[in-house]
Amino acid sequence: MSARRDSHRRANRSGSSHRHVNKRTGAIAGASAVAIAGAAILLPNAHASTDKPPAPMTFSAPSAARLATSLKADLGDKSAGWYLDGATGHLVMNVLDKEDAERVAAKGAVARVVRNSMTALKAGTQSLRENASVPGTAWSIDPKTNRIVVLADRTVTGQKMATLNKATKGMGGMVTVKRSAGEFQRFDGGDIGDTGDAGDAGAGQQQGGDGQQGAGGMAGDDGSGGAGAAGGDSGADGGNGIGGGNGIGGGNGAGGDAGAGGADGGNGAGGAGDGAASGPVGGSAIFGGNARCSLGFNVTVQGAPAFLTAGHCGNDSKTWSADQGGSQPLGTVKDSQFPKNDFALVTYDDAGAQPQSAVDLGNGKTQPITKAAEAAVGMKVQRSGSTTGVHDGTVTGLDATVNYGNGDIVNGLIQTDVCAEPGDSGGSMFSGDSAVGLTSGGSGDCTQGGETFFQPVTAALQATGAEIGAGN
Repeated sequence: MSARRDSHRRANRSGSSHRHVNKRTGAIAGASAVAIAGAAILLPNAHASTDKPPAPMTFSAPSAARLATSLKADLGDKSAGWYLDGATGHLVMNVLDKEDAERVAAKGAVARVVRNSMTALKAGTQSLRENASVPGTAWSIDPKTNRIVVLADRTVTGQKMATLNKATKGMGGMVTVKRSAGEFQRFDGGDIGDTGDAGDAGAGQQQGGDGQQGAGGMAGDDGSGGAGAAGGDSGADGGNGIGGGNGIGGGNGAGGDAGAGGADGGNGAGGAGDGAASGPVGGSAIFGGNARCSLGFNVTVQGAPAFLTAGHCGNDSKTWSADQGGSQPLGTVKDSQFPKNDFALVTYDDAGAQPQSAVDLGNGKTQPITKAAEAAVGMKVQRSGSTTGVHDGTVTGLDATVNYGNGDIVNGLIQTDVCAEPGDSGGSMFSGDSAVGLTSGGSGDCTQGGETFFQPVTAALQATGAEIGAGN
């Protein structure tokens, strides 16, 4: 009996020892399992942080355009447009799915998943051309809203508006229709004889300070031109007119002593008699027959000097001068395309001329122009013209169509919120040292604001075989 109890105690001790060992082993195994599980949790997180897309990069307009061109090629028919965020400098690329968004973000751009592809948007604009050809309308593709934005000016009423509404109604969420307070028109200066009190001092359309806002006038050929020289006692504070032909003063400066609105010439361009350039530059007044326009950019064609201006200006006259009277001839139209496009190439009569590749900034200053660039929505731009001088703004739409009426429909334009007025046609739109556009037309003015459309310079250069830059 005693032997059995001893044996039972030894068995219990053995069992207790066995259970004790199992508890320790279980604790160790449990800790190991937790550690492994924790590692399993941590490893994917570490992997995810490695694959996290880089922060969006900051781009200049040219560098954004280069990357966007590359991304568009990669995306193919799934491309949906892009724009430059002016506040951050980020390139925003529209895509159609999350997979493409990841690819775009990996390149440093901001990806945005949208509904409409660029192919669909362009098909929409073609539908509008076919079904909504209404005078006083314009439309462009806006990548910020991923829609086609249609503008109807104040003349679009009654049956015209009904036609427009019918054409856009079936396009779903692809179109936004807005009203423009003004009236779409070309911005050529028209008949010089209709410039009212401005007379020989230019073709001003608004009062500027105490004097009439003259634009170019007699180009300072005898030192008596100047902006705002007619109206007010001396033309002082003469508003924003471009004085004395922007430094075209026949070799003796722009406007002489009375040029550019006298002593306080406001924002007049042309300097105080010394001239900013040895010849016409971007924004200079040019005269042909009864028309007044603005020079766009000096170029060369097979080494010969020439300049670009608006096509509707080229249609107005085949010969152009730096002064209203025609005593300072500049050149002859070699190629003019309007409507559909809106550019003209004028070759200088003096084959040895070396006009500067520059734009008039006013106050005796110029901006050198060294290259051409494609426009991008969000791009900051400036415009120089012979009526209103220099104004700035932003590109708001691309591939725009404008119907000026009388069959004058122009496609492929750049839409902006920069102001312009009659006489500014053909003038320069630029960004830094890059030529971007030629002023076509729009609505509004530089008092109330409005919309202005520009012919892309790159298309004009390609069509004419011209190159930016002329002489020095």
